[in-house]
Amino acid sequence: PPVVIKLLEGSQGIGVVLAETMSSAKSVIEAFRGANVNILVQEFIKEAGGTDIRALVVGGKVVAAMKRTGAPDDFRSNLHRGGSAQIVKITPEERSTAVRAAKHMGLNVCGVDMLRSNHGPVIMEVNSSPGLEGIENATGKDVAGLIIEFIEKNSRPGKTKTRGKG
Repeated sequence: PPVVIKLLEGSQGIGVVLAETMSSAKSVIEAFRGANVNILVQEFIKEAGGTDIRALVVGGKVVAAMKRTGAPDDFRSNLHRGGSAQIVKITPEERSTAVRAAKHMGLNVCGVDMLRSNHGPVIMEVNSSPGLEGIENATGKDVAGLIIEFIEKNSRPGKTKTRGKG
């Protein structure tokens, strides 16, 4: 502890709990298991300070990145939970991490959520259906247009890829 316990089916920060002690972690895990839901337990990265990085990967390239900061007194940085976002310059290591995550997941379009830890970027989540409004507002980029351009360039009859398979 502390650890972050997440519902795998959750979104927008719903079903995400910070368990600060071993006993609280056990209680939360027991409660979720009793509800027969799938969960994930993650290391809590204190040095991230309630911020994360969302890198939007399209066709093997990071096309936009934003830093999300949680609402006061909330360790979650979700915009739907009152967090804020701003454009951010990511490091080459963060860029490489996001691109590799997308490739490993077989996704041409995804949002890769990372934390800046003392031991480099740590992936929290790879989102196959990322919302675009927050990152477009934060960066001023037409991310939807970039996705459409990628599809136009890469779709041909009989050549559409599904999760990395030809």
